[in-house]
Amino acid sequence: MLKIIDLHFLDNQDTIASFLIESQDGLILVESGPYSTFKHLSNAIQKAGFAVEDVRHVLLTHIHFDHAGAAWAFAEKGAQIYVHPFGAGHLAEPDKLTESARRIYKDDMDRLWGDMRSIPKTQIQAIDHEQIIKIANVSFCAWHTPGHANHHIAWQLDDILFTGDVAGVRIGGEDGIIMPPCPPPDIDLAKWKHSIKIMKDINPSALYLTHFGKYTDVKAHLEELEANLHVHADFIKKLLELGEDTDTMVTLFEDFISEALQRARYSKDRMAQYQAANPAFMGVAGLTRYWKKQGLEF
Repeated sequence: MLKIIDLHFLDNQDTIASFLIESQDGLILVESGPYSTFKHLSNAIQKAGFAVEDVRHVLLTHIHFDHAGAAWAFAEKGAQIYVHPFGAGHLAEPDKLTESARRIYKDDMDRLWGDMRSIPKTQIQAIDHEQIIKIANVSFCAWHTPGHANHHIAWQLDDILFTGDVAGVRIGGEDGIIMPPCPPPDIDLAKWKHSIKIMKDINPSALYLTHFGKYTDVKAHLEELEANLHVHADFIKKLLELGEDTDTMVTLFEDFISEALQRARYSKDRMAQYQAANPAFMGVAGLTRYWKKQGLEF
C-alpha cells in the first residue's frame, strides 16, 4: 500500500503531501509535514484503517518545517526518524532552527508551522548517500541530493522516487508548471544540477513530489525544472544588477511568477496553492544569498 495524504496546509488542497507505506514492521511515513497539519495527517491515517501509533518509521527528505516539523510527534509515539547527517543534530536540538525560522516568519510562525520539539538521539538515524534502509519487507535507497538544501535526501522505493523539494513544486497535475523552490541558506545551482542528473540516472518510473503528487513524465519534468531554475536565478541576478531593494525585488518576482501562472490559465485558488508551497519572498532571499556567495558585487 502506498497512499498520498493531502495535509490541507492553510486549508489549501494539493499543497503539502505525506506518503504512507505499509510494511511488516508497521507503517512507514515519508515526510511528516508541519505540526500545524498534524491533525489532518492523524485523521487521514485513521481513515486508512490505522492509528498514529502504527507509524514506526518516518523518512524525511530534509528538515524544513513543511517536510519535517511534525516528526517529533511520531517520535514521541516510538517511531524511528531517518534523516541526512547534516539534519540530525537540528532534530535533536531544534532551538537554533526554530529561532532562525521565527526571524523570517515572525508572528506567522505558529500559524504556519506549529510546534517543533526535540527528538531523542536514540530515535534519529543519520543516513549516508546510497545507504540501503531495510524495514522488514521494504527497502529504500537514500540519495543525497543537495541544491535546494545541503541536508536533502531523495528516497528511492523500488522504481519510484520521493523527491522532497529537489524535483521542484508542481501543483495541478500533469499540466502544472514546475517551479524550483529557492529558500535560504543553501541554494546552489551547480549542486542542484548534479542532483537532477542523479535523478535522471536513476530513471524512476515516477516522481512523488511533496508539493504535490505523482508524476510519470520524469524526463520532461526534470528538464523543465532545470530550465526554470536558471530562469528564476537569472531573473533575480538582473534585479540585483539593477540595484533594486529587497521589497521591490519581492514584488517584481511575485509579478513574474503570477504572470507565468496566468498564462497557464491557473485559477486564483491554484495560484494560492503555489504561493503557499513556494512563497516568492523566500525565493528572492535564497537566490540573493546564492549570487552573493558566488562573489558577485552589486
